[in-house]
Amino acid sequence: MNARPDVLCIVGPTACGKTALSVALAKKLGGEIVSADAVAVYRGLDIGSAKPTEAERQGIIHHLIDCVDITDDSFTVSSFRTLARDAIDSISSRGNVPIVVGGSGLYMDAVFSDMRFSAPSDPEIRAAVEKEYDACPEAVFAALRAADPVTAQRLHPNDKKRVVRALEVFRVSGQPFSALNRDFSSVQQGDDTYHSLRIGLNTDRRILYERIDRRVDRMMEDGLKEEAFALFDRGLAPDNCRALQSIGYAQLYGVYTGSASLDSAVEQIKLDTRHFAKRQITWFKRDQSTVWYDPTEQTLEALSQRITEKFNGNQ
Repeated sequence: MNARPDVLCIVGPTACGKTALSVALAKKLGGEIVSADAVAVYRGLDIGSAKPTEAERQGIIHHLIDCVDITDDSFTVSSFRTLARDAIDSISSRGNVPIVVGGSGLYMDAVFSDMRFSAPSDPEIRAAVEKEYDACPEAVFAALRAADPVTAQRLHPNDKKRVVRALEVFRVSGQPFSALNRDFSSVQQGDDTYHSLRIGLNTDRRILYERIDRRVDRMMEDGLKEEAFALFDRGLAPDNCRALQSIGYAQLYGVYTGSASLDSAVEQIKLDTRHFAKRQITWFKRDQSTVWYDPTEQTLEALSQRITEKFNGNQ
């Protein structure tokens, strides 16, 4: 019989059923949930982040939801790791089981891996890049896209701080910012802070995409457009608020400004969410220790019971 892990992790693409499973497991194991979602940390992004409602939480304590102001652009992966590890330690100290749940792979790796958050810097090069950006943001972003397309894809061209920083790292080191911690096997070495069992949820791609489409339709019915427009009315926008670069809000900003129709924006949200789900699966598949289940092949009760037995070392 194996010793029971310290922490249970639930990972997988969006719309695969992580929330319902985590709540069911928390009820069986006496657990509290730590959210590992890069959007759910922000207050005000409720519908678009698919935060579990009070009814969905079923009385289970959730951590790291609504813990950062939407206008706070200083929150980083390193910030998340500090908060998440504090929450895990606090839960454990009460004799409860920490259940870390989410689809943000970088956040998960930050908590359980020996990630390095430092990157080379040079004040003179940074000042030069800032001067270039002030003169022509488009040219600097194009330079970043050529040097580090992976980082450029996840940044908004108007996010001066991060665009400048990423190009600075490339010019100082000759390596793209996205290469930091990219070697998963080396990142994993040397961190034994927690003994964890990682469970992955995934299903047939066609089924997953259907679930994503239904989720987006439900978000729209629940008032995603109204939630986004209320934020835009406050003067917040993807170019001045990093949180609003998230899928859903970014596409609806075009509707708000009149540059896109609502129907086209909804279809783009669905498409971008599918692409995001593919990236999530690729990310999580790197960890060979993850035990994968298809939630559509059995009932929630049966699946949660199987995982409970595995976590307790009974199988």
